[in-house]
Amino acid sequence: MADVLPYKPRAGEIPTDPGVYRFRDADGRVLYVGKAKNLRQRLSNYFAPLRTLHERTRRMVTTAASVEWTVVATDVDSLQLEYMWIKEFDPPFNVRYRDDKSYPFMAITLADEAPRVMVTRNRRIPGARYFGPYPKVWAVHETIDLMVRAFPIRTCSDSSYRRAMQTGRPCFPGQIGKCGGPCSMKVTIDEHRAMVDDFVAFMAGGDERFTRDLTKRMQAASAAMDYEAAARFRDKLTAIDAVLGKSALVLPSDEDADLFGVAEDELSAAVHHFVIRGGRVRGVRSLAVDKELDISRGELVDQILQRVYGDSSDIPRRVLVPTLPDDAAELEEWLRQRRGRRVEIAVAQRGQRADLMRTATLNAQQTLLRHKTRRTSDYVARTQALTDLQEALGMDEAPLRIECFDISHLGGTNVVASMVVFEDGLPRKDQYRSFNIAETTDDTDSMYQVLMRRLARVDSGPERADEDEGEGEGEGEGKRRPRFAYRPQLLVVDGGQPQVQAAARALRDSGRTEIALCGIAKRLEEIWIPDDDFPVILPRTSEALYLVQRLRDEAHRFAITHQRKRRRRDIQTVLREIPGLGDARIKALLTHFGSVTALRASSPEQIGEVAGIGPVLASTIHAHLAGGQAPATR
Repeated sequence: MADVLPYKPRAGEIPTDPGVYRFRDADGRVLYVGKAKNLRQRLSNYFAPLRTLHERTRRMVTTAASVEWTVVATDVDSLQLEYMWIKEFDPPFNVRYRDDKSYPFMAITLADEAPRVMVTRNRRIPGARYFGPYPKVWAVHETIDLMVRAFPIRTCSDSSYRRAMQTGRPCFPGQIGKCGGPCSMKVTIDEHRAMVDDFVAFMAGGDERFTRDLTKRMQAASAAMDYEAAARFRDKLTAIDAVLGKSALVLPSDEDADLFGVAEDELSAAVHHFVIRGGRVRGVRSLAVDKELDISRGELVDQILQRVYGDSSDIPRRVLVPTLPDDAAELEEWLRQRRGRRVEIAVAQRGQRADLMRTATLNAQQTLLRHKTRRTSDYVARTQALTDLQEALGMDEAPLRIECFDISHLGGTNVVASMVVFEDGLPRKDQYRSFNIAETTDDTDSMYQVLMRRLARVDSGPERADEDEGEGEGEGEGKRRPRFAYRPQLLVVDGGQPQVQAAARALRDSGRTEIALCGIAKRLEEIWIPDDDFPVILPRTSEALYLVQRLRDEAHRFAITHQRKRRRRDIQTVLREIPGLGDARIKALLTHFGSVTALRASSPEQIGEVAGIGPVLASTIHAHLAGGQAPATR
């Protein structure tokens, strides 16, 4: 492969102005759209020597056959043009969004003669004002039912409304008190429009104004002994309180903001979006993102904001994000133009905002996990993953049984390994194994040892439960475990070429060269196979890549779990050697000091402060730990 791309522009040909650029393939399809404050500086990064580029960037520029650019007057114009082109061309190498579902919204049809409130997933109703999105349809219906008690606006369909206005007979919802529009014959069109305006203002965050106004009117009616009117105001207050009770005050009551929590790995990301109006969460949405190129957290936030606000008129005063994008000022100006008023983009760093950001990030992590594991629950997707993996690795048959190995240690000590098993693309947790490695020189030696021990047991009979090969997940010690059903078709190791070569040596030395082997390097998500100088790069949409990622992540999780169990056992063993210490006192000491390291650094007087530890026992503990070396818990 040549190190210089044939379509690379000549020196000085690319302008230094702000603009937007597009990479196209030989058929003219747009592969990638990007913006830059300085086109020459940005594009020069793509035309660096190919060996220095990120694997996925290299794949994009080598797939492309040409690059073109458009100069614009300002950075804000480049942001707007980038958004329009991404929406128009849907480039495969740009960030791609995968909403796992279409979320319901509450819509008020303000363009109608008598606006109605409705539940819809259609975001293109002319003149409608939207609130949400809501996580469930029932949540929107429940909110509407509560709101129309305080603001009785129209809920009936357009056909029912027209029929009622023509016949003079109220619509069915109006007959049962569920519709308060003009079709109910109780209010005029102007009076109804005023109630609609109040409904919209309340949903947009005017909570306190309505509560104060209704309270004053109820007290005035009561003082005038107009108890029927006072009762109506009381009922409206109760309805408003019910609505407010459904959404706790998470920020100050005058705060209108959108908050975005983000979780990501090398290939995917997930976003959890809180819509906050009047300090309360009025809507929530999660979406998954596929990443092709290696982009920073700031660039990802930039793309997310363009996606969310590109077609939306509901832009708040403040946008809270985990990381400021480099062009935050241009984004603020773009949003200001769309909103008509100033918009601030800020990082949630402390207080209530930081607490809410942690909640949103946790939800984003859960969304990312669901996004990555959802495919494995589908039989067609699992079959496709195994077929793709077979083709990518050049195997004669699909790997129906895959075993993945990971090495874990604590600063070179407490070295352990894990083996997780997937059959037909699904985990077999009863056949997970963990290994303790007493002596090793490095990770490659550890990998060789573990695989030699595993391969020696291929086709063996029932296994015994011993301390060497640890228990499978969910199993207790001392139980007989089922033998391995059959030899694996594929071994996967966590690591790059060094780990793969160590595993290949173990296969040769054990005489099991018929078993296929690959490794996955975490930084670039590359698939390495023995004796190849270059890795296999699977497409980001490949089912095989998701399967291998899940194998690697599961092996890592299981290794860490085993290591923590072993460390706890080691700590308990060290402390149990001290005369006079039982389980209750050991627990009290570890709870008080947090670790054996902190306990060892403490004086006898400090140890004696723990409940149940007297001066003599405190001196014994101090002397014992000072004379020996106990493993640290942290």
